[in-house]
Amino acid sequence: MLKPKHIDHTIPVKKSSVAVIGSGFSGLSAAAYLAKAGHRVNVYEKNIEIGGRSRQMVEEGYTFDMGPSWYWMPEVFENFFNDFGYKASDFYELKQLDPGFTVVFGKSDVLNIPADYAALESLFESIEHGSAVQLKLFLEEAAYKYRTGMNKLVHKPGLSLLEFADWDLIKGVFRLQVFTSFSKHVRRFFKDPRLITLMEFPVLFLGAMPQDTPALYSLMNYAGLKLGTWYPKGGFGKVIEGMQKVCEAHGVVFHTNSPVSHLQVANGKIEKVGTKHGEDDYDGVIASADYHHVEQQLLDEANRNYSADYWEKRVIAPSSLIFYLGVNRKIEKLEHHTLFFDADLKLHATEIYKDPKWPTKPLFYVCCPSKSDDSVAPDGHENLFILMPLAPGIQDTEALRAEYFELIMERLEAYTGVPIRTAIDYKKSYCVNDFKTDYNSFKGNAYGLANTLMQTAHLKPSIKNKKVKNLFYTGQLTVPGPGVPPSIISGKVSSKLLIQYLNHK
Repeated sequence: MLKPKHIDHTIPVKKSSVAVIGSGFSGLSAAAYLAKAGHRVNVYEKNIEIGGRSRQMVEEGYTFDMGPSWYWMPEVFENFFNDFGYKASDFYELKQLDPGFTVVFGKSDVLNIPADYAALESLFESIEHGSAVQLKLFLEEAAYKYRTGMNKLVHKPGLSLLEFADWDLIKGVFRLQVFTSFSKHVRRFFKDPRLITLMEFPVLFLGAMPQDTPALYSLMNYAGLKLGTWYPKGGFGKVIEGMQKVCEAHGVVFHTNSPVSHLQVANGKIEKVGTKHGEDDYDGVIASADYHHVEQQLLDEANRNYSADYWEKRVIAPSSLIFYLGVNRKIEKLEHHTLFFDADLKLHATEIYKDPKWPTKPLFYVCCPSKSDDSVAPDGHENLFILMPLAPGIQDTEALRAEYFELIMERLEAYTGVPIRTAIDYKKSYCVNDFKTDYNSFKGNAYGLANTLMQTAHLKPSIKNKKVKNLFYTGQLTVPGPGVPPSIISGKVSSKLLIQYLNHK
């Protein structure tokens, strides 16, 4: 069994008992830091498997990551394990992908994004004269935002504007471009529509129209284009497994198939957490489950931060239509990550955010991890994860799933030159209704809260319950925001606040 390598010398004299609701990245992160600080931690997970959206599904020789598939910002993962005396390599092998990803604009119009930066500059220059210099300038600005964001912003709990009364932040506020449109910012540097689309795709997938997203988020371009795209061998489930081992080494106890049914509050504090197995007493709670669900279903109205009307007015990140496919032949033309942008980005974005409907001609994404990892598919087979961003809260039927499967496969087969449909030996779909059922996800969202200006930093749903003093929230509906690295950081931030409360109560 894994032994703890790092003991926190600020362990409280009397251990407090803490419940963490949910075992996704933010929940595992919070549980680990709380246990390291000496508290007794129990994690309640409604599903049979640990991992939340990053669960794995093993079927007929295929291992599917059910959720996240992009490993960006590797230092965030490394920092988590370092905090407990480990390295990421103690738990999984990390491989840099080259190309990092591929963007398909048409059958013969394909961009392979190289891992080598000089090659990336050459690629940009071949598309638009002068764009290599522009890329350098763009990424220099993005690097500043990334360093400032990762070192200054993302670790702040967002409880007060005073948190941002930092001289470096104040003097750099214009360079951070919080009030500048991402769309306008990109167009200052590039004119070719393919380069614009390449720069805008991360914000589309993380939850807003590019024109409604602050240019601050060009830090995502720096992460993807300069820091590289990586893959943990065995899939994201290996990262979850590593974090679970860290938790268990520090005494965390996991309760699967144990959805929380209610939180009993008395005198402004949660005293009991109820499941189908009964009630248990706790000194503090971290809710890594869907924020809206916790507020609307587990708390009485008097103890909620926000009303149902508040939630209806939030801009929610997309849901997704996902297909998990096992294919009994190789598909040579696919890379590990392939983005199909052979359709109108603006139209699809509008049909997610402004005029919610099933898309007229969707963009979609294909992950083929068997290109990098023989362990996720039988020999000679391919493992495909196909994702189409979709408006949250939209109608989800089997008929619509089937219709869009055929639409997507027609384009995928035309590009690859392979009759994939006749080679499928495993197929499962996943959409809005499944996100609701499996994760109690608000409107069936896949990514949490959109990164708009009015939902940035202290304007996001509060990480702290304002009426229940020992209840804190974590994950992609609160600070710092959607994505795997932010969720890991969110768990650390929320755990720190609860530790402070427990040490001074």
